[in-house]
Amino acid sequence: MNTPHVVVVMGVAGTGKTTIGSLLAARFDVPYAEGDDFHPRANIDKMTAGAPLTDDDRWPWLDAIGAWAHGRAGRGGVVSCSALKRSYRDRLREAAPGVVFVHLTGDRALIGDRMSHRRGHFMPTALLDSQFATLQPLEQDESGVAVDVAGSPEEITARAAAALDALP
Repeated sequence: MNTPHVVVVMGVAGTGKTTIGSLLAARFDVPYAEGDDFHPRANIDKMTAGAPLTDDDRWPWLDAIGAWAHGRAGRGGVVSCSALKRSYRDRLREAAPGVVFVHLTGDRALIGDRMSHRRGHFMPTALLDSQFATLQPLEQDESGVAVDVAGSPEEITARAAAALDALP
């Protein structure tokens, strides 16, 4: 990245948003923020119980992430956020117009397998299908890149960094 953008690492649960986000932040020498930390307790409790969030549940969370991104404008940063719908990404762009998205994509079976092996995370594998059903991939008029999650975290990060570097 030639300029200090704020990068939102997005995708369904289990794509590695935290891992890739942290690695990208280190690579670009900017702060990283874990999107899950912006959730109100009620959201965490709801997802832990296996219930998908509604749009009304998500707005305060997205606003908090947007405020963080706005505060990093011109200085750069990386934040993880599922940002599954265009309207969610629009909300983030309203708060921080220069954000750039890295959409981590992958095969449902691979992502489900990775989710089944992680420990200590509140998001159950049972919610993965609802995430895929909600997902609206980046559109051509959205600033960002799609990166497949096959491979090691280092390989995925390298592909993401190269794709970001190639953006105008």
